Amino acid sequence: MNIQKMMKQAQEMQNKITALQTKMEAEETDGASGGGMVSVRINGKHSLLKVNIDDSLMKLEEKEMLEDLIVAAFNDAKEKIDNSTSSQMNAITSGLNLPAGMKLPF
Repeated sequence: MNIQKMMKQAQEMQNKITALQTKMEAEETDGASGGGMVSVRINGKHSLLKVNIDDSLMKLEEKEMLEDLIVAAFNDAKEKIDNSTSSQMNAITSGLNLPAGMKLPF
């Protein structure tokens, strides 16, 4: 195989990965829990941007449940971001024959 061609392909792949990372960092995703009583919005860097809480949960005796719902909503949104990133990265790297367990970017 031509080493220059291989290097060019590697550079193109790196450019695609960098563009995808930039795009994913700007992407925002919602997560919810408690049947939508708690929702959050995070970005691709997993930074929490917004929390919405149903008024019915704003009682002192519901504090522990509310805390659990916020964590669950965040984890729901994080999983969505991670799945989206993974599927888009797989689309970019699908033509490569990487060894099992090897992931990009390195």
